[in-house]
Order: sequence, then C-alpha cells, then structure tokens
Amino acid sequence: MPRVIEVIVSPQGETTIQTKGYAGADCVQASKFLEQALGIAGSDRKTNEYYQSEQIEQRAQQ
Repeated sequence: MPRVIEVIVSPQGETTIQTKGYAGADCVQASKFLEQALGIAGSDRKTNEYYQSEQIEQRAQQ
C-alpha cells in the first residue's frame, strides 16, 4: 500500500490529518510537520494499523 497523508478541511475550517500505509509510530513522524504548521491539536486518534504494527514488532523481538 502506498504511503499517503490525507488532509481534510471542513466547511467550518476544522482540519483532519489521516495517514495511510504507515506502520506503527511512523505515521506520527510523517504527519508531525503538518500538525506543527496547523497549530494545537484538538484530539488524536490512532488507527488499527498503528496498534497492529506495534504488536507485530513486539512479537518479533520476543
């Protein structure tokens, strides 16, 4: 899956950033520059991909 950072701006001016195709915490690093440019985050939700990737990495280390 290609890596994509999707930025959605609502008619009210609210901005949503969603990453796709990133594993674990890589998504946080990839979108960090956008979050800094847009200002204070109102909320933060992690996708299932974020948590699944971390579980896979933990299993490999054991």
